[in-house]
Amino acid sequence: MNDLFANRTMTRDGQLLLEKAQRDRIETVWDRFENQLPQCGYCEMGLSCRICVMGPCRIDPFGEGPQKGVCGADADIIVARNLGRMIAAGAASHSDHGRDLVDVLQEVAEGKATGYQIRDVEKLKRVAAEYGIVADGKDPAEIAGELAYAMQEDYGTRRKSLTLLQRAPAKRRAIWDKLNITPRGIDRETSEMMHRTHMGVDNNWQTLLLHGLRNALSDGWGGSMIATEVSDILFGTPQPAATMVNVGVLKADHVNIIVHGHNPVVSEMVLHACQSEDLLQLARENGAAGINLAGVCCTGNELLMRNGIPMAGNHLTTELVLTTGAVDMMIVDYQCIMPSLGSVAACYHTKMISTSDKARFPGMQHREFHPENAAEKAREVVKEAIENFADRGEVYIPVEPVKAIGGFSVETIVDALGGTPQPLIDALKAGTIRGAVGIVGCNNPRIRQDFGHVTLTQKLIENDILVVDTGCAAVATSKAGLKLAEAAQMAGPGLREICGALGIPPVLHMGSCVDNVRILVLASALANALGTDICDLPIAGAAPEWYSEKAVAIGAYFVASGVYTVLGPMPPITGSMNVVKLLTEGLKDEVGATFHVEPDPEKAALAMRRHIEGKRAKLGLPSLKV
Repeated sequence: MNDLFANRTMTRDGQLLLEKAQRDRIETVWDRFENQLPQCGYCEMGLSCRICVMGPCRIDPFGEGPQKGVCGADADIIVARNLGRMIAAGAASHSDHGRDLVDVLQEVAEGKATGYQIRDVEKLKRVAAEYGIVADGKDPAEIAGELAYAMQEDYGTRRKSLTLLQRAPAKRRAIWDKLNITPRGIDRETSEMMHRTHMGVDNNWQTLLLHGLRNALSDGWGGSMIATEVSDILFGTPQPAATMVNVGVLKADHVNIIVHGHNPVVSEMVLHACQSEDLLQLARENGAAGINLAGVCCTGNELLMRNGIPMAGNHLTTELVLTTGAVDMMIVDYQCIMPSLGSVAACYHTKMISTSDKARFPGMQHREFHPENAAEKAREVVKEAIENFADRGEVYIPVEPVKAIGGFSVETIVDALGGTPQPLIDALKAGTIRGAVGIVGCNNPRIRQDFGHVTLTQKLIENDILVVDTGCAAVATSKAGLKLAEAAQMAGPGLREICGALGIPPVLHMGSCVDNVRILVLASALANALGTDICDLPIAGAAPEWYSEKAVAIGAYFVASGVYTVLGPMPPITGSMNVVKLLTEGLKDEVGATFHVEPDPEKAALAMRRHIEGKRAKLGLPSLKV
């Protein structure tokens, strides 16, 4: 195998498909990354500014050139402004995803969303109660309508705080109030960040960063949390389900349909269409043995969590899966969808379908899905995929799939513990489990694909640290075989004992990247049970291969919630040592947690173990060797 391919990805399917892509003369994300080298040093350090047309401006990091932009902004202001705008974009992305789901909930309540229904009535009632909605004597549709209205209000600007903030420990909410970063309306905080970063508004780098935390919290405890809860209500709260992972999930004798993106509103209807008997019969009439639906990225994670649908890969696999020649159609919605996909698909027989009114892509046919027509549209596109089966050329599926288990919602974990988090607390107190780490985030061509996620996870579970993960990180560890009960043999003796007793893997798949909030909810439940704050728990977070603005918002709301968070790639902030120092040191005095940057996953694991041991010592728990 060519060392070039092995250096790009640690996955066997990825290496083989990169080799095929080279033979087929297909340009991939890694090729385009190398074509951009060397990348702009000003941009990497956060020292370029283009928010007005007096510029673009840049600050010379060596002090020999300009030290202020045309408006007079220095390095601290420019770096803080740029970071604030990244947080705003990331928070807007996940929160707007949540708004889309609330809109579907509203249409279900009004009987307008054909094909959708409320699948978890008990969760509907529980969440409605948090919004002060009385469920007694009301049918689910009426409760759903009232809940949708109340959640839509959280997006507005008239409230003093978001409803679901009440899930956070009282000590944590007091910190937010003291710092004046309690999020109000979800949209309000993003709008205010864009206002503050306009030229001539907020030119204090500290207050810009504090509002960045507030903006991020409006996502984590607002838009993203709403998205997860409404997805559970509409599509069902995840339960553990067996599945298969990697490109080997494609089937040469089936119509293969890939769903890609983040919004389960589309993928759920596609799933129903793929399971309909008349379309299965049509597939057989067209020479296929059946219809095989698989996912990539977080739309795939949504289907995996609730239905056990297989996953073909994560972010950096999305082009490679097309080079198999086995994909008859890829259906996308929004977020993390490379505009290159249309040109890659054009080299094979794959039909590319975009579905969102917010997201158009070159080389794709557009079939706009809305709640009232999604079931019909899904049937239309699945029929097109079936008819495309006959146009296949060479098919190359180079590996066998790997087994995995997904579907660990907070409810599932608590149920497995007997309905209370107390057994987990007891295991932490006894030292059977040293602590817990949430690993989240994307792939990034700067880093060997999946290496950061898998290596970090292996080092943590070896040291009796339970890992929960989401998004592309969850797919990476699934491909590596870490999401099976027998993977507990790779864990330390304490974690291995717990996994054996509960029949769970040492690494728990908690969903898509919007489902990072499940980790916050679980951490809050532990803190509330102990009568303490999240920042006092022996836990940490990590994003070893992150790339997106959403990841910046996620990291910010984890740190603002009190979770020590380790990043792989350095954010574009090194042009201001004041900003770097605040984020990696100063925030500890304000919110009880900081960022830490460590691209080496083994060193990152060691840093988290030391952090967890420090928290154990402060809680008076037995000290374990680092």
